[in-house]
Amino acid sequence: MSAHIQKYRNRAQTRLDTAPLREFTARFATAEEIENWDKHVTANPNGGNMLQSAAYASVKNGKGWKVRFLVLESGGNASYNLVLERNFPVLGRLWYLIKGPDLADAADLEPALEACAQFVRSRKLNVFTIKVEPDIIDSDEARRDVAAAGLVKAPNIQSNDSTALLDISGTEEEVFKAISSRARNAIRRAEREGCQVVRQEQGPETYRALYDLMANTVNAKGSMPLRSYDYYERFWDEFCNRGQGNFFFAYEDGKPSVGAFVINYGAKATYKDGGSTQNRKQYGDSHLVQWAAIRRMQELGCTEYDFCGTPPAARIKDKTHNLYGMGMFKTSFTKTVTDFVGCHDSVLSPLRHRLWVKGGEKVFRRIETARTRQQFY
Repeated sequence: MSAHIQKYRNRAQTRLDTAPLREFTARFATAEEIENWDKHVTANPNGGNMLQSAAYASVKNGKGWKVRFLVLESGGNASYNLVLERNFPVLGRLWYLIKGPDLADAADLEPALEACAQFVRSRKLNVFTIKVEPDIIDSDEARRDVAAAGLVKAPNIQSNDSTALLDISGTEEEVFKAISSRARNAIRRAEREGCQVVRQEQGPETYRALYDLMANTVNAKGSMPLRSYDYYERFWDEFCNRGQGNFFFAYEDGKPSVGAFVINYGAKATYKDGGSTQNRKQYGDSHLVQWAAIRRMQELGCTEYDFCGTPPAARIKDKTHNLYGMGMFKTSFTKTVTDFVGCHDSVLSPLRHRLWVKGGEKVFRRIETARTRQQFY
């Protein structure tokens, strides 16, 4: 079981429903806090998320979004959260707390978001909606807390709002025994047949090799949209320049056949990008690439490995789901699919939010996509 899941279960068992809500305040981060942003984010209640990182802030800043660094405080404890902001004609500003807010308990959503609302009003920031997607595991109790916070369900944005999480806090032997016999057999066979995994340094040659493999997979399976090469080049650069990006490749007939980009951020590892050629002769090469990445993440001090995207638990065996194939591969390492509560809107202006959901978002997304040929979020 993932430590992330166990942590929430322990809280649910010990939490008293009659406990008073904690009080929160909100503010922008200081220059010193921004300078040391990753240190603060990885100390958050849930260890932060790579999409709240300084690297990701650099990727998004100025690309249609303005980056804000928000601090939520309660009882001497702080949570550091990345905010992506867009300003729209008539509607005003949209705030997107990507993979946030990072809170100790779902019950903190209501007071934390009220603090955000008070803050934006006091600063006259003209925010009409705060879009949130906290890494809070979906449950009946969590849904009650989401409802108590007055949140309105919105379409999920990030691919890992349902995902496969693997606890890698044990020894290499313990983790290997914990994965399925299917994955173990694939790894052993690939090793017996001489398949090797190569770690490669950042740079144009590595980037192009992985991007081509990703494009090959998307063209063959159409499972997820692919952004432009320029986007990935900047993304990979930003994480690698901070020592948080890792490339792994398997080769067949002297050419890259499987590739993966894995991020180490605090105690969390994330299999962010990957691709492969089709109709390969080597069996188990993709499993071996993941196993090499897992072992490297253990060396870097990570205790959790996020395979980053599966169908929801209820649809993991649904062959019509666009992530079915990925889900089958990823759950060969960990059978548990973790569903988070997903994306919700905290509505500050009901009228403007209604305009947004009734067509405003669709119009602005279409305009932005036509103008930049990039994804909106």
